[in-house]
Amino acid sequence: MQTQYFKEPSVYLKREMEFKVYGHAGQPCLAFSAEGGRFYDWEDRGLAAALAFLIDAGRLRLVCADSVDGESWMAAGEGRRRAEMQERWFCYLTRELAPRALEICGCAGGKLLAAGVSLGAGHAANLYLRRPELFCGAVCLSGSYTARGWFGDYADDLTLRNSPADAVRLIPAARLPEYAGPLLLCCGQGPYEERFAAETRAFAAALEKRALPASLDLWGFDVSHDWPWWQKELAVLVPQALEALDAR
Repeated sequence: MQTQYFKEPSVYLKREMEFKVYGHAGQPCLAFSAEGGRFYDWEDRGLAAALAFLIDAGRLRLVCADSVDGESWMAAGEGRRRAEMQERWFCYLTRELAPRALEICGCAGGKLLAAGVSLGAGHAANLYLRRPELFCGAVCLSGSYTARGWFGDYADDLTLRNSPADAVRLIPAARLPEYAGPLLLCCGQGPYEERFAAETRAFAAALEKRALPASLDLWGFDVSHDWPWWQKELAVLVPQALEALDAR
């Protein structure tokens, strides 16, 4: 598997940000780890290997992003500061990393798929819902889709904007036809999945209410909130997403 490591400056975050690209050809996919995770988690935790059959075949290129969750969603202290950090990271992803990833993948002017696990699933869904002109779909596993679980009683315009289950209600009706790509939601129902399964169902219901195309796939009561299961889920769902994109 071809890999490339990058460490490049971000204007929005005022620091250097790391990311890694896996593969030589195919649909580019911006990938996110669980809360507080790093760009190397998809490799270290076996998610990249679980998709090796697609990567080596030239059907998929993973671009694994770094997070600032420790300064935003997971941080302590004043809510506005944390929300502003999340929004700056969103701007980094959409205005710096995504165009750079498309350039590296030879797809300038194209679109990325987004994928993530746990809080990373919420990030992936957020990118697709806010920037459908840049993202063609999302694969979301065991996701957290509301800022309330992380910001508590604090709420403002930025927490709403970065809370997919809430922000979906604010999408103008005129923009709904832009969301024709695959939005695949998956969650187990076993240990440590209770909160995430509830948020996944609520998010799916919010999408259905707006008639936004989405797929809800709830796995069994033996399926826990853990990397080995995410490996298996990705191996099933990412091919589905690619097939849906090919059919468009």
